[in-house]
Amino acid sequence: MKHLVGFSRVFVGVLFIVSGFIKLNDPVGFSFKLEEYFSQGVLDLPFLMPYALAISIFVVIFEVVLGVFLLIGYLKNFTIWSLLLMILFFTFLTFYSAYFNKVTDCGCFGDAIKLTPWESFTKDVVLLVLILVLYFGRRYIKALFDPRIRQIIAIGAVVVCVLYGNYVLNHLPVVDFRPYKVGANIEEGMQVPENAPKAVFEYAWKFDVNGEEKVLVTNGDYPDIDGDFIGVETKEIQKGYEPPIHDFTIEQQGEDFTAALMMEEKLLIVVAYDLAKSDYEAFAEVKKVTDKAGKQGYKIIGMSASNEEWTNRIIEEYKLGFEFYFTDETTLKTIVRSNPGILTLEYGVITQKAHYKDMKDLEFN
Repeated sequence: MKHLVGFSRVFVGVLFIVSGFIKLNDPVGFSFKLEEYFSQGVLDLPFLMPYALAISIFVVIFEVVLGVFLLIGYLKNFTIWSLLLMILFFTFLTFYSAYFNKVTDCGCFGDAIKLTPWESFTKDVVLLVLILVLYFGRRYIKALFDPRIRQIIAIGAVVVCVLYGNYVLNHLPVVDFRPYKVGANIEEGMQVPENAPKAVFEYAWKFDVNGEEKVLVTNGDYPDIDGDFIGVETKEIQKGYEPPIHDFTIEQQGEDFTAALMMEEKLLIVVAYDLAKSDYEAFAEVKKVTDKAGKQGYKIIGMSASNEEWTNRIIEEYKLGFEFYFTDETTLKTIVRSNPGILTLEYGVITQKAHYKDMKDLEFN
């Protein structure tokens, strides 16, 4: 039992630190995932959505700190009870998500490691078992170092997490795990290899045969049957290959300009996924930066999921010298964790990406 507790202590502690720190690297991204869980049709807790970012920051810092506390044996009872309550909640959440197919990615490891709902649930079950081992064998958990050193490490962990979280909130994630990182070629990221596996669908065909309803299942072929067709239900039984970038479009008035804009030698994009939630003071700096880029020969566009009323209002109020194009909100949230944020591209390759607080550091050649 002693050795099993020792293994569980190290495994759980390290996993909580790694998982928490990956999410702490991108707390805004984790807040978007929490908004998805809080939304109607999932947990139906829309009143929590405005607090998603604050909850995100607290949860990821708490996760890292619990991992550190466990490894050094600090506040043993508090740590084990906190771990147990947290994993019970997340096990329920991942099971609910997997069973009802509500959220397709739990966000447990941010964008670094993607897990399916059932993989997430399995991971949480394993962690639950190991944490129960720690709970029942807690007498074998001995503190490391003397009390003063443990306290210094514990306080240091909290301070480091708070400072790191504050930095990435006011800038961008230090490590970018998304397909829109600097150096990424957007067009290449949208391509599907020739031999890539294709999605497999199952079709349940309903027919009225002599007054009796019959259902025939095929992989797509229309059944050879004498009867009146009622309807068909389609179910995906095997997912096909999905390119890293699969939902990127730049549209205006229903026309897709993506291919043409990706051919631009110098392109600057102002990204604002929702202008109603943007930091409006930033648009004064956007005006300065885009004017400067324009003088250096850059084509400048805006990308937003907001309607024309909002885009026109922002253009007029801040006298912006560019037009907005429509792009899916989720895609824009993925591209840059800033509202607004700025990207520069060269023939579809992302060369620079900046939070609105760092726009002055952009270079235009």
